[in-house]
Amino acid sequence: MAKNLVKYSVVDAFTDAPFKGNPAAVCFLEEERDDQWLQSVAAEFNISETCYLTRITGSDPHDSPNGNAIPKFRLRWFTPVAEVDLCGHATLAAAHTLFKSGKIDSNLIEFVTRSGILTAKKVPEIKTSDGEAKESCFIELNFPVDPLTGFNSVEAPLVSKALGGASMINIQKTTSSSQNLLVVFPSAKSVVDFKPEYGAIKECPVGSGIIITAVAPPDSGFDFYSRYFCPKMGIDEDPVCGSAHCALAPYWRKELGKVDFVANQVSPRGGVLNIHLDEQNQRVLLRGKAFTVMEGTLLV
Repeated sequence: MAKNLVKYSVVDAFTDAPFKGNPAAVCFLEEERDDQWLQSVAAEFNISETCYLTRITGSDPHDSPNGNAIPKFRLRWFTPVAEVDLCGHATLAAAHTLFKSGKIDSNLIEFVTRSGILTAKKVPEIKTSDGEAKESCFIELNFPVDPLTGFNSVEAPLVSKALGGASMINIQKTTSSSQNLLVVFPSAKSVVDFKPEYGAIKECPVGSGIIITAVAPPDSGFDFYSRYFCPKMGIDEDPVCGSAHCALAPYWRKELGKVDFVANQVSPRGGVLNIHLDEQNQRVLLRGKAFTVMEGTLLV
């Protein structure tokens, strides 16, 4: 029997305009596909993440006696070369696609993932323009904190080499399966101006990827800047990485003494994240917008 065709969208996440933020392909599966097919499609899209949504039986409100069941979907994320445990921008893209699709009638979605249950909800935003209030919305993701641990100073020269000898004032390491390095630069300008050598970063024997960060300029409207490089996973520079901010938020909490941040990921495409750190529950709430730039059908 022929398989159902798969509808997809390409969505720019953590932006409200096209060709900015971080693109993700969102594929809605009506039947299971094997992992080789999923990985092959991700390689075909060849963008930082391709994600796959499958509705969980019984989560449709029409199946619920009182009609208010929270819609639930399995969600998996693939780079062009591997499946990953957590991805912020593709989760935002998936939620945006579902909210716009008419497939759900809810302001809250639950995703069942390799990192547990994640939620996405609409959060109203009221803007005033020309004296008129205009309502739009953010999508708020509820993600786990990615705790940091100290870094073995003996390995610092390896990181320095990977970053072309850039000046570093602190190095820490995430404790999640990502095993990313978080490297603090002396200034926001040094983060913006940094010119990566992807081959050197890929050959670095410590860490899966490298986050670089610095406090933002005083009058910028942001709290901190960052960039993220992960050529080992097929992503030279991730334009806007939600999951990296699950480590950045607790780091800057200690440095800046606050739990609410506006973060600027200063990749060439750029993106903005509004963040709240829930210290009691060890969760990071990431707010952002998204823009659909493409829709189509997979023919295989």
